[in-house]
Formats: sequence, C-alpha cells, structure tokens
Amino acid sequence: MPRYCLMGHVDPARLDEYRAVHRAVWPELLEALRDAGWRNYSLFLRSDGTLVGYVEADDLDAAQARVAATEVNARWQAHMSELFTSEGPPDEAWEIIPEVFNLESQLARGTKGPGDGWPGS
Repeated sequence: MPRYCLMGHVDPARLDEYRAVHRAVWPELLEALRDAGWRNYSLFLRSDGTLVGYVEADDLDAAQARVAATEVNARWQAHMSELFTSEGPPDEAWEIIPEVFNLESQLARGTKGPGDGWPGS
C-alpha cells in the first residue's frame, strides 16, 4: 500500500489546543477517515508548529476527496482552521513529501550494500 508523508503548520501559540483536540477526535470523523481508505494514519507535532502526518492509502487523492465530501469533515476543518498558520481548510494545505527510503521495501527486494556498486565503494 502506498505511504504518504504530509506536512502542515500549526500556530505555535495554539499547540496545546491542537494537542487537546486530537486526544479525542470525533468518532464520526475517525469513521469517515477509515471508510474513505485512510490507514495507519498518525500525526507528529514539533514545538515550532511543524506538523508531520503519515498515512497509507491506495489512492490518497481519492481518499481525501471521499473525506472532503462528508459533513463531519467540513465541520472539523472549520473548527481546526483557526489553529493553523495556513489559509483555508487545513486538509487542503498539506504539502506531500516524497518518500526516499523504506526499510521493509529495501529488505524485501534485497538491496545492494557497500562494496556492491554503491557510489564510493
């Protein structure tokens, strides 16, 4: 299943609010994310407001569109938008960061190591 890394920016003055809200995400939103195809979804928040998300989905664009079409997501995004430094709904402001390494993928295909064609070996 494809893996995605997402980055956003929470207002550093509102980090405690952001953390508190995410300790009890609305059950209807959790179900909407799951039903739309979001899997293994996690969020990580630095003290400067940098927010990093990790999610697995067969097709992230399609999964995002399915969630965006729900009423609960519209309410959640309106509620959360005041906690972000970006304009508009936070789920539309994600920056997708390309993956460059995955341990399990390389182990599964038996990658080469030093002395086996690596630059400088």
